Amino acid sequence: MIRLFIAEDQRMLLGALGSLLDLEKDMTVIGQALNGEEALKAILKLEPDVCIMDIEMPVRSGLDVAEALMQKGCGSKVIILTTFARPGYFERAVKAGVHGYLLKDGEIDDLADAIRKCVKGKRVFSPELTFNMIRDENPLTVREQEILRLAALGKTTKDITLELYLSQGTVRNYISEIIQKLDAKNRTEAASIAEEKGWI
Repeated sequence: MIRLFIAEDQRMLLGALGSLLDLEKDMTVIGQALNGEEALKAILKLEPDVCIMDIEMPVRSGLDVAEALMQKGCGSKVIILTTFARPGYFERAVKAGVHGYLLKDGEIDDLADAIRKCVKGKRVFSPELTFNMIRDENPLTVREQEILRLAALGKTTKDITLELYLSQGTVRNYISEIIQKLDAKNRTEAASIAEEKGWI
């Protein structure tokens, strides 16, 4: 029996997914959560075979949870379900070692089939998502993403220098490089472009 955990912030969808997957003869839903923090605690405690996770959830995103599970060496396999075909999300998901990355508008039979494949150690990705990833790769370095993430939170150049132990000149150079790479007018527009593509 494949033991499943589902994390999804929309109650109706969470209930529907749980009910439909419970109908599969070889699957049982052992837990559910409405936000990423609840999900992480429950997954570490229950150790399900497969976790089905939404990306955009309160407190922690599905990607945050996947990354945390990988860092803690949890053996549960993660399938991300998303409505967003953002290349940056897919890139992060692959780095976090997820076994599946599927669009929410798929058939329940396809999801059940993907779960079975993941249990056997295979990886299952929606073709639309992989195509977007190839077409639109993240041009920012890890350090540039870190700086832009802080700028997006409204941090000033001085705040960023203190937080990352860099000189103001270095931070200004990074921000200038980021703006140029993203063909943006300023740091606010750069942050908006990067967030829209899921790069930060």
